[in-house]
Amino acid sequence: MGSGGTTGLSRFADRRDAGRRLAEAVRTLAIEDAVVLGLPRGGVPVADEVARAIGAPLDVLVVRKLGLPSQPEVAMGAIGEEGAEVANEDVVGMGRVSAAEFAAVERRERAELDARVRRFRGDRAPLPIAGRTALIVDDGVATGATARVACRVARARGAARVVLAVPVGSPRSIESIPEADEVVCVQAPPGFMSVGMHYLDFRQTPDDEVAAILAAAHGRDPGGAPDSA
Repeated sequence: MGSGGTTGLSRFADRRDAGRRLAEAVRTLAIEDAVVLGLPRGGVPVADEVARAIGAPLDVLVVRKLGLPSQPEVAMGAIGEEGAEVANEDVVGMGRVSAAEFAAVERRERAELDARVRRFRGDRAPLPIAGRTALIVDDGVATGATARVACRVARARGAARVVLAVPVGSPRSIESIPEADEVVCVQAPPGFMSVGMHYLDFRQTPDDEVAAILAAAHGRDPGGAPDSA
């Protein structure tokens, strides 16, 4: 596993700009037979630019952060489709989170995850990735919990190669994602504090925008439809 790109500190204009710059780094890998999987919500517009640039189909891979009961913005783990789960044991320990509290947060987030799968993908089946390269894209990596669980989901679906690609990330987290065969990161600044600090426009991506991007991608990607066999 390796990381690509630079450690420059220039900020991205927005997620579309980040996606175009990320696509330049992804092109150097010469990835073949890839399916681009955007992590909602913010990772989807980034992934859309990457998918367009490399001519690959785009799908969504739904994951949810498990926030500390006392500090929901701090990830104590993450869950994904296919029942995947990752726990940040250090955070769980520091937050003194009991097994019952962890389970309660997971139940709540699992329900939201299932709802988002229906909202974003609708009646469409997930694009097949068995034997292909799963190119997982997000708008950045902080703790790495959601990225790790997304990689596990892709692996469970039979991906032959799992590549994580992000515009920016924490150096420590980028180097601690064993579930990925390779990590591409445009910027991994030593003083990393948060993903949003590296964007001029980091407004939340609305659900309807995510759904519209995926619907448009589905219409332009004839090679990404599920096999009819």
